[in-house]
Amino acid sequence: MAAVRKANVETLTAVLAKSTPGDTVELAPGVYPGPLAITRPLTIKGQAGVVIDGGGKGRVIEVLAQGVRLAQLTVRHSGLDLAKMDAGVFLDRVAKGATVEDLVIEDNLIGVMVWGAEDSVIRRNVIRGRSDLRTSEAGNGVYVWNAPGARIEDNDITFGQDGIFVTSSRRNVFRNNFLHNVRFAIHYMYTHDSEVSLNRSRGNHSGFALMYSDRLLVRGNRSEGDRDEGILLNYANRSTIEENAVVGAEKCVFIYNANFNRFRRNRFEGCEIGVHFTAGSEQNVISENAFIDNRNQVKYVGTRALDWSDKRRGNYWSDNPAFDLDNDGIADVAYRPNDLVDRVVWINPAAKLLLNSPAVSTLRWAQAQFPALHPGGVIDSAPLMTPPQIAAAAPEPKP
Repeated sequence: MAAVRKANVETLTAVLAKSTPGDTVELAPGVYPGPLAITRPLTIKGQAGVVIDGGGKGRVIEVLAQGVRLAQLTVRHSGLDLAKMDAGVFLDRVAKGATVEDLVIEDNLIGVMVWGAEDSVIRRNVIRGRSDLRTSEAGNGVYVWNAPGARIEDNDITFGQDGIFVTSSRRNVFRNNFLHNVRFAIHYMYTHDSEVSLNRSRGNHSGFALMYSDRLLVRGNRSEGDRDEGILLNYANRSTIEENAVVGAEKCVFIYNANFNRFRRNRFEGCEIGVHFTAGSEQNVISENAFIDNRNQVKYVGTRALDWSDKRRGNYWSDNPAFDLDNDGIADVAYRPNDLVDRVVWINPAAKLLLNSPAVSTLRWAQAQFPALHPGGVIDSAPLMTPPQIAAAAPEPKP
């Protein structure tokens, strides 16, 4: 029968040896030396002031049984060997159904390593990585490898390499996390049929980097002040990207060889480039988005004609000086975010010196009068007159 067992620093080893599956081990305040290996399905729960300290060597807590729950602990000072996957909490592949919740995980190489532990749950943790290491030397806040069904929710993650990194997995849910001061907030590689929702990325190199992954649902996330891209798709296919907000990045969205995706009801605002679209991406549907005050709304250097509207619903463009004489909410003429001059400038940046010249003004006037002069590229045949209402993306993080 499951029991509640009390332990302090001196008695922990003996208590763990006597415990039976299903028991709860409650730790009294104190600093417990690591490494600590959990080999039975137990709950390890701490009172205020409980610290598990790895002393800078190896994995601080290693879970080697299924159904283990870790709660209300501070876990710190793992080793620094990436090849050995040193981590604050290491969930081995046998640790199916593990729960890691309400922990403070600080000054570890990897915060939580989910090494094949199916259906594990990582929630409501504060994870502070190493800020004193180079990006190439640092580990991730949460690292998921081949762990179907893993859920990463309601965590506050900062410092280290990536906030959450996942590879070779499926059916994962990353929801309502706050990720800041890292390289990529959330980084997907070879992971399919998964969800990224209601996460907030702030002040990172890039926000949501989705690579070599298919059938993702990316909904209600927010990227604000990320340096390079808010959302990056690289060989990501058949995914839905909707009701996200990106504010103030170099590129709100970068789409590289990503196909059959649906972008709907997103808000892209205050970026140098709203969408950079390249490398033969095919059959993406882009409609009912709001492009607001981006220096270049779209960068597309190609000759194919792409219509960014769907079922007579295009996108809202803040720089579109359009009229709606029939009052149906759709502009009376199509919108082209780029023209021949833009294409020339992207290929030959030195041509920016001529942008205010009479020759360029004449060329742009001629294109407006004779649409056949346009070189192809993006056209919105049904631009919206007002920005669509978008559900609030990613709630404010808890203090």
